[in-house]
Amino acid sequence: MKKSILLSAFTVLLLHATINAANAQNTMNVFKLKSAKDLHAFFKFTGNDVLLIAAHRGGMVKGFPENSIATFENTLKHTPAFFEIDPRLTKDSVIVLLHDPTLDRTTTGKGKLSDYTFAELKQFRLKDAEGNVTDYPIPTLSEVIEWGRGKTILNLDHKDVPLEMTAALIRRLKADSYVMMTVHKPQEAVFYLKDNPNSTFSAFIKSKAEFESYQKARVPFTQLIAYIGPLVKPENQELYGLLNKAGAMCMISAASSYDKLQSAQERKEAYISIAKDGASIIESDYPIELAEAVKSFIKKDSPKQKFFGKAND
Repeated sequence: MKKSILLSAFTVLLLHATINAANAQNTMNVFKLKSAKDLHAFFKFTGNDVLLIAAHRGGMVKGFPENSIATFENTLKHTPAFFEIDPRLTKDSVIVLLHDPTLDRTTTGKGKLSDYTFAELKQFRLKDAEGNVTDYPIPTLSEVIEWGRGKTILNLDHKDVPLEMTAALIRRLKADSYVMMTVHKPQEAVFYLKDNPNSTFSAFIKSKAEFESYQKARVPFTQLIAYIGPLVKPENQELYGLLNKAGAMCMISAASSYDKLQSAQERKEAYISIAKDGASIIESDYPIELAEAVKSFIKKDSPKQKFFGKAND
């Protein structure tokens, strides 16, 4: 009798553990942003901020292709993150996500993306970083923006989509509370600001001269994050000083640099060196690995923790 009771109790505990594990797998880390002002406050440098993780193209995990909703969801199950993604135009002017101008590396298709209509692209499937074919199709930017609402922040890189089309889509979908644009020069930011004064940017600002060019163009630094380069180096300190004082967080991207290191330990040491250098945001192809490496740098008492939450997918 006692043995039977113990067995039943163990079965119940095992069932609870299984359910909890399943719920954990279906729970995503999300950002709670209701307006463009929330987005600006989230990114404004205060000196008591949460170290942020930017997932370059969503992340690189076996079985999950870059620039896909499945990959974004997988990353969010492990860590809060926002996503740098790559909009491009099809032959019939549908905006889809694809990093390269050609299909070969990341899909089962061949040749230039711009030679295909969106209907023709539906026959292809995405590949993961190792070249394995997945069941995932090439998504449209509209689909991804609608998916991202209430979940994350999307940073749109500037490929071949005209600025006017990007601005119009964000306006139509009412997405300026969680969609931002990468800009390579202040004139691009000025264009967006004329269309929508609440626009938010990821701006290439790699030198004092570039900082001054944005200053001269009167682009508000409290509405941008500054990409200052891929490396930890002494010159960064001047940029941290200028940009942080103006209210802007600084981002270093490891995607083209430290992510290329061969071992996980080497990459971990590099990610920690970026955090120690003073960056407020670290971008990586390996956001899950990065999150684990820098978890001790995440300030639990920052007022910005109010923007972080959980949700079921």
